[in-house]
Amino acid sequence: METYNSLVKKVGSNDILVGILGLGYVGLPLAVLFAKKGVRVLGFEKSDNKTKHVNDGVNYIGDVDDADLHEVVSSGMLQATSDFSRISECDAILICVPTPLDAFRKPDMSYIESACTDIGKHMKKGVFISLESTTYPTTTENFMLPIIEKYSGKKHGVDFWLCFSPERVDPGNKTYKTENTPKVIGGLGEKAIDLGLAIYGKAISHLHPVSSPKVSEMVKILENTYRLVNISLINELALLCGKMGIDIWEVIDAAKTKPFGFQAFYPGPGIGGHCIPLDPFYLEYIAKKYKFNLTMINTADNIENLMPHRMTIKINSALNRHEKSINRSKILFMGVAYKPDIADERESPALRIMDEVAKKNGAVHYNDPYIPEVTTEEGRRFASTELSDELIREMDCVVFVTNHSVYDVQRIVNNARLVVDLRNATNGIVDNKIYKL
Repeated sequence: METYNSLVKKVGSNDILVGILGLGYVGLPLAVLFAKKGVRVLGFEKSDNKTKHVNDGVNYIGDVDDADLHEVVSSGMLQATSDFSRISECDAILICVPTPLDAFRKPDMSYIESACTDIGKHMKKGVFISLESTTYPTTTENFMLPIIEKYSGKKHGVDFWLCFSPERVDPGNKTYKTENTPKVIGGLGEKAIDLGLAIYGKAISHLHPVSSPKVSEMVKILENTYRLVNISLINELALLCGKMGIDIWEVIDAAKTKPFGFQAFYPGPGIGGHCIPLDPFYLEYIAKKYKFNLTMINTADNIENLMPHRMTIKINSALNRHEKSINRSKILFMGVAYKPDIADERESPALRIMDEVAKKNGAVHYNDPYIPEVTTEEGRRFASTELSDELIREMDCVVFVTNHSVYDVQRIVNNARLVVDLRNATNGIVDNKIYKL
């Protein structure tokens, strides 16, 4: 009890050092936010390059303001290190490491395991620990807790307190950032919940406590499974509407006039990013341990896996109408990021479509103002081409895969021989050379 009260007192007087493991798209914005709010932060990174960038005040995350990073580093409120023994200095430790799937689409827990091992080896008594990385329900209690207790020799509820508080980062979102996005806090016991509320409350404006880490873990999985299922539904309906000569975009615009019972989701060439294509399969993994088959997730996944292939067919069909085929055609892809106005191509359907076009002997070109070069899943490397009127006119087909706001769509359409629009980028433009999803 004395250890807990001592930590509560330090939190109350703002005399704490927050350690953040992983300074990527989740960890760095969180570190900068805490530091801006007057909480000292020590960021841990195994990448020496990232550590140097942070300590030099050099930003590499789009959602972090350059001036904010420079300010908190210059003031000494934020420092980065690759020396994990310094975990011993921290009063609160927030884990923001990757949680990918392996080649068999099973959770790769190695990053979380490594983080928990490092924490266990170096942490002091009286520490609050929170996992933010997406994972399957029961991870905090059944996976993290035994590792930390084993390597630390310390006891949960006496020497440290454990929590799961899922990240809710939406890269490129201009309205909701880390500070004003409500944060779910699921602690292992009431004391862990209270500490989570007190510590996160120093930086984040709205907190929502839940009864356990399991609930909090399920919250994150639900959020992204909900999006996977609904986007997959609208993508399948978009394909049907295409066959029936119905404009799916007009259908959605009309449906969303209903003030209740409907939320608009929009079709596209497939789902990308670090969350929706991956997170539901963490749930599927744990469901199998309970002999439970999540048929909805499997169905949605099957739809999404086929979308890039169906988009390739659409490109070929459009070329066929102009008495051409993908074979030997020059095809320019507009955007390879998985969503507009960000520099992130992870799991982007554009890369899979580019692979399919290349395999059919199409000449692949792309332009993306945010991503200078890419490597596809099959190892093909491409560099972004400067977008000029001459380049557009040379192409047999221009394909809108990502509708970046910087694109002058009318100019592109005017110069293009043929346009395949997979994102409704040409909304409002009437031209018989445009073929839409």
